[in-house]
Amino acid sequence: MKVKSYRELRVWQQSVDFCVKVYKVTNLFPKEELYGLTSQIRRASVSIPSNIAEGQTRNTTGEFSQFLGISKGSLAEVNTQSEIAKRLGFLPNESFQLFENEIETIGKMLNALQNALPKK
Repeated sequence: MKVKSYRELRVWQQSVDFCVKVYKVTNLFPKEELYGLTSQIRRASVSIPSNIAEGQTRNTTGEFSQFLGISKGSLAEVNTQSEIAKRLGFLPNESFQLFENEIETIGKMLNALQNALPKK
């Protein structure tokens, strides 16, 4: 199947949905964290679908694979930052578990997409 647009990719769709959830949950973080952890986790979550989109529109599968790798790095950042937020008491355990499940799913999807790209 040839993908015409990154918008058709399930991993892009799911990572956009995840990003929206991150924004909603971080609205509950302490206001003094606005320029700290709140900003960090939001930027990392935005980076996931953004790099999928940018990579898919590049000219080569090598570039696409590279951008998927960047998305995986951003996903690891969100994972780390959500762990820190949980330990600080900013992120309720229920939200943390939902994040963990989504992070695992998106990670698997990114790996599968990267592995499905044609090799040189």
